[in-house]
Amino acid sequence: MNGASSYAGLVDRAFIFILGTSVLLLVGVTAVMIGFIIRYRRSKNPNPAQIEGSATLETIWTVLPTILVLVMFYYGWAGFKVMRDIPDGAEQVTVKAKKWSWLFEYENGKESTELMVPVGRPVALNLTSSDVIHSFFVPAFRLKEDCVPGRTNHAWFEAIRPGRFDLLCAEYCGDQHSAMLSKVVAVPADSFDAWLGLDSGPPTGRQLLDLRGCAACHTIDGKKLVGPSFKGVFGEKVTVMTDGVERTIEVDEDYLRRSILNPKADLVGGYEDKMPEQRDLVTDEEVEAIIKFIKGLR
Repeated sequence: MNGASSYAGLVDRAFIFILGTSVLLLVGVTAVMIGFIIRYRRSKNPNPAQIEGSATLETIWTVLPTILVLVMFYYGWAGFKVMRDIPDGAEQVTVKAKKWSWLFEYENGKESTELMVPVGRPVALNLTSSDVIHSFFVPAFRLKEDCVPGRTNHAWFEAIRPGRFDLLCAEYCGDQHSAMLSKVVAVPADSFDAWLGLDSGPPTGRQLLDLRGCAACHTIDGKKLVGPSFKGVFGEKVTVMTDGVERTIEVDEDYLRRSILNPKADLVGGYEDKMPEQRDLVTDEEVEAIIKFIKGLR
């Protein structure tokens, strides 16, 4: 076991205890079963005797499993309690899950597509989803918590060593579920404070494609994913369905703006209607920055 969070050891111990107990029971039951098969086989016992109940045996196999289950419960409860009690003063991060990307927003408004955290300081997560149920899962931290539309779930962790740790969605959320990947980047506390306080200005159009989840469905190199690629699309003629009527239009700024804010208005032929409205997810300035970037991909 190689946990990277302060409570990973609790989870590992509970897992090892339950696994070890299960293996011992499996070996024991199997050994007894084989012994009974050999000892009481028909050739040695052609006339089997009727065995009456034993109060002693009944008591043993009732009391021992009860104690075992209570011990398992204690291990699980002890670890769960620690994982649910968020320490005071923890660094607050809002986790925004959507098909099929992660966005992390810090208290000062800074946003990132990777979860930057300080080593040795607790981080509190406020988990949300804008579409379907996703599951925030960091195996190295032994942390998994659902992101549910319409409500905020909470979790926390404390990284105990620097490193880059896999972050994935553990709840099937659509055909690009397996691509919903990111990283937790644990760095020394002073490096984290410097990164958090660094003002890099408003994000560029290219950065916004990642921050707003556009890159999960659209590429900039001509490859097709869930939606059409942005490369060379500006100025091209495309066939779309508008209110059930097929028509051909030119991709200009108005079309791009309409497609971002209300993607159902003009559905490009050959693609499914999967993109949610972005009206409440992007600002006017961000829309203009994205359009400017797409225009430059001719």
